[in-house]
Amino acid sequence: METVRCWFKKFRSKEKPKPPSKKKEPTSNGKEGSKMPVNEEAPSNATKQKVEAAKQYIEKHYKEQMRSLQERRERRYSLEKKLADAEVSEEEQNNILKYLEIKETEYMRLQRHKMGSDDFEPLTMIGKGAFGEVRVCREKSTGHVYAMKKLKKSEMLRRGQVEHVKAERNLLAEVDSNCIVKLYCSFQDEEYLYLIMEYLPGGDMMTLLMRKDILTEEETRFYIGETVLAIESIHKHNYIHRDIKPDNLLLDRNGHMKLSDFGLCKPLDCSNIQEKDFSVGNNYSGALQSDGRPAAPKRTQQEQLQHWQRNRRMLAYSTVGTPDYIAPEVLLKKGYGMECDWWSLGAIMYEMLVGYPPFYSDEPMSTCRKLMGFVSYYYAGNMLLFTISKKFFHYYVFLALVFSIMRLYITRIQAHPWFEGIEWDKLYQMKAAFIPEVNDELDTQNFEKFEETIEFQLLQNLAPGERCFHLRMSTLWVTHTRTLKL
Repeated sequence: METVRCWFKKFRSKEKPKPPSKKKEPTSNGKEGSKMPVNEEAPSNATKQKVEAAKQYIEKHYKEQMRSLQERRERRYSLEKKLADAEVSEEEQNNILKYLEIKETEYMRLQRHKMGSDDFEPLTMIGKGAFGEVRVCREKSTGHVYAMKKLKKSEMLRRGQVEHVKAERNLLAEVDSNCIVKLYCSFQDEEYLYLIMEYLPGGDMMTLLMRKDILTEEETRFYIGETVLAIESIHKHNYIHRDIKPDNLLLDRNGHMKLSDFGLCKPLDCSNIQEKDFSVGNNYSGALQSDGRPAAPKRTQQEQLQHWQRNRRMLAYSTVGTPDYIAPEVLLKKGYGMECDWWSLGAIMYEMLVGYPPFYSDEPMSTCRKLMGFVSYYYAGNMLLFTISKKFFHYYVFLALVFSIMRLYITRIQAHPWFEGIEWDKLYQMKAAFIPEVNDELDTQNFEKFEETIEFQLLQNLAPGERCFHLRMSTLWVTHTRTLKL
C-alpha cells in the first residue's frame, strides 16, 4: 500500500505544469542576453512649445467651429421666427431663407481667407518700443483705416514675452467693451506678429498731459472714471493688465478713453534691490541714497514738472521701462492680484492733478527705492504727517484712493465720495472732458512724431508692384541668411 502511495505522489508531481520560461531578448549583436537600452531622453523646450502650440491651435479651431455653427443656427431660428410672425407668403419665406444661406456661405468663405501684411498699406508710425512698432495702416481691399501693431518674434522669444503677448491677443479678442481697443484680426510671418486694431486718432493720455501740464479736477474725475470702467471690464474676464500708464490710455475722436497697450516695453527689473533699502524711514528724503550716491537735488513743484516732461518720452520708449505707475508687489516679482491695476490708476490720478508721478526721480531705480521706502513709511503709521501738511495734500489724495479704497472692490471705488455725481452707466454717452482736434481719419497730429526707418522711406518711393517684389526678396534674403548661419 505504501508503495502505491509513493508511486501516486511521484505521478502527481510529474503532472504539475512547469512555469513558463522567460524568453531571452536578443542583444544588439543578435545573441541572447539583456534587453536593449531604451532611449528615454526628455523632450526639449522647443518640442514642448511646439506641442503646446499645436494643442492650443486644435482646441481653438474646434471651439470657434462649434461657436460659429451655433451662431448660424441661432440666426436662422431667429429669422424663421420673425417670418412666422409676419404676414409673408410661403414662397417669399423660402426666397428669404435661401438668400440667408447664400450670405452665410459668403461669410464662411470670407472667414477662411487668410490675412497677411500684403493686405495692408503701412502709413505713419504712432508708437514704438522694445518689441516693435505701431503704425496707422489702410486695408487695400476696403480702404478701412486701422492701427497695426507689429511685434518682432525673435525679440519676444529672447525676452520671454511670448505668453504675455498671447494673453494680450486673447484679451483683445475675448473682451467686447467700448472701454477696450478692438482687435479685428491677427496674423504672422517669418519675422513678425501682427495685430490689426482699432485706430483712435485722439492720441494718448501722455500726449494730453504734456500739452496741458495738469488737468482740472473735473477732467481728472472724468478720465479716471472711464479708466475704472476699462479696468473693471478686463478684471471681469480674469485678466490683469499690470502695466497701466498714460501712454496706454488712448482717446477716440470724441475724446473718450479706451485701454490698450501701445508701450511695448517691459517692467523695470528691481530684483537687485536689497530688503534693507525698504526699511522704515531709510533716507526717504535724505541727502544720500541707500547705495551712498548723492540723492536727486530738491526741486520746486514747477521745476519737478519741467524735469519730468523733458524725460518722460525717453523713459516711455526705453527698453528698461519706468516704475512710476507699477505696484510694489509687481516690481518685486512677488505674488500679486488685480489690485495692482488700482495702484497704477492712483498714480495716474496723482499725475493728472500735480503734473508728475508721486515717486518720480531722475533714475528709475531711485524711483523704485522711493516708492518702496514710502510704502514702508506709510505702514509704520506715519500717515498723520501727510494729512496735516498742505504741502503733502496730493499725497493724501493719492493714499486715500489707493490704500483705503482702490485696493478693494469695484463697488467701493465707485461709491467713493470723490466720484460723487458720476453716472457710471452713462459715462461713455456723455460729452467728453476734452475733445481732440482731428481733421480726417488718417490724422496723426495727436501722437508723437517718430523718425522713419531708411527701409520704410525707400519703400514709400517705390511703385506698389516694386514694393511687393522688394518685400518678398527681403523675406527670402532673411530666410537664406538664417539657413547659412545654421
